[in-house]
Amino acid sequence: MDAAVQEAKLLRQVNALIVAHLRDHNLTQAAAAVAAATMTPLAPPEPDGDDSVPANQLLRLVAKGLAVEREETGRGGGAFDSAAAAAGYGGLLPPLGTNAVDFSTQDVKGSSKSFPKHEARHVSDHKNVVRCAKFSPDGKYFASGSGDTSIKFFEVAKIKQMMLGDSKDGPVRPVIRTFYDHTQPINDLDFHPESPILISAAKDNTIRFFDFSKTVARKAFRVIQVWRFNSYPFKNIVVSGHPQRPTNPFKQDNSIYLFSTTSVYVKDILYGTDHPVAHLYDINTFTCYLSANSHDSNAAINQVRYSSTGSLYVTASKDGSLRIWDGISAECVRPIIGAHASAEVTSAIFTKDERYVLSCGKDSCIKLWEVGSGRLVKQYVGAVHRQFRCQAVFNQTEEFVVSTDEQNSEVVVWDALTAENVARLPSGHTGAPRWLGHSPAEPAFVTCGNDRSVRFWKQTV
Repeated sequence: MDAAVQEAKLLRQVNALIVAHLRDHNLTQAAAAVAAATMTPLAPPEPDGDDSVPANQLLRLVAKGLAVEREETGRGGGAFDSAAAAAGYGGLLPPLGTNAVDFSTQDVKGSSKSFPKHEARHVSDHKNVVRCAKFSPDGKYFASGSGDTSIKFFEVAKIKQMMLGDSKDGPVRPVIRTFYDHTQPINDLDFHPESPILISAAKDNTIRFFDFSKTVARKAFRVIQVWRFNSYPFKNIVVSGHPQRPTNPFKQDNSIYLFSTTSVYVKDILYGTDHPVAHLYDINTFTCYLSANSHDSNAAINQVRYSSTGSLYVTASKDGSLRIWDGISAECVRPIIGAHASAEVTSAIFTKDERYVLSCGKDSCIKLWEVGSGRLVKQYVGAVHRQFRCQAVFNQTEEFVVSTDEQNSEVVVWDALTAENVARLPSGHTGAPRWLGHSPAEPAFVTCGNDRSVRFWKQTV
């Protein structure tokens, strides 16, 4: 009898977690359906009540469970697990959605935090402009992509050793691999969340997969050719059973972002192109999934990014709008039309708790938006963005917003809560820096420039 009672209590708790998760992520219809079917209260209980569910509690519990599962699998894992561990993915990544900053706090002016001092070092040059950079999920590596079609792969520990200048084995070489396989400039990069795989997208209309656990590999082990379908512009198409034969290639594959995997390699890739709707591609079944709800979107996509759990994704468009999509149904759940007036939106990322989106546009404004309401929460001004796909990112704790200034060739930092400018650092680039990427694991970031250089920044002691 006691076991039955405990099981019933556990079932109620699980139902409450599911309803709270759907409700807090603006999936109100789904929350109402589950609540009605399970007789679970839909309205959130009092914060101090016995039945209250903390924000993102379901995500935290799932993250903990997956961490334990990965740890148990690692104890008896096969050859691929060993390769992943050797590449730096053996340890547990930080839990998703934890230690998130509460941006609803109304901080007064004068309470801004001081940005710690950073030192920078030139670490490499490409033969053409450096167009993008990306850190691995554990922060141990990063890669840069160039207009010269090459991808350079860096080890952060070697860069730090080089910056100390105390190597007893001669000059330190932070570039541990260079990949040559694309035929056109690189547009975007991403890492597999668990395995030692780097993914790239380029103007040659291909997505390529590189295994960086193999020291001699310079070519991709898998390639996806991206095509335009006969039914362009894809209106009312949700699923394509198999890709049709190509008629015209996509003009440009602007951005990719990898999230989910169900095998030792990659399962799904979400990518944006000159087409107004992001594409989810299952490379195991060769199936392309498209949203039937474009929400009057007719402009090319500059960037697409998933939230930390994959339940949402955001597209940043050339028409100045942001659109937030359900990660499962691919429905547009929150269009923010004219987010940057008519200026292009060049970047968009979610906060860790998935409640806000940070966007950057060619109107020289960085803006923080509430996902649930589409309300503008904060603006970060004082940096000029008019020419390049400038990025605005959070530091690893989300206490600061970091971006670049094209006009003055500076790295600009704001307190994330007060929106006050707290630092302006000379970038060291000749001309404007065009990309900035921050480490997810420590106070370190990388800048890339039109001067073909890659510079690494880290906090000084």
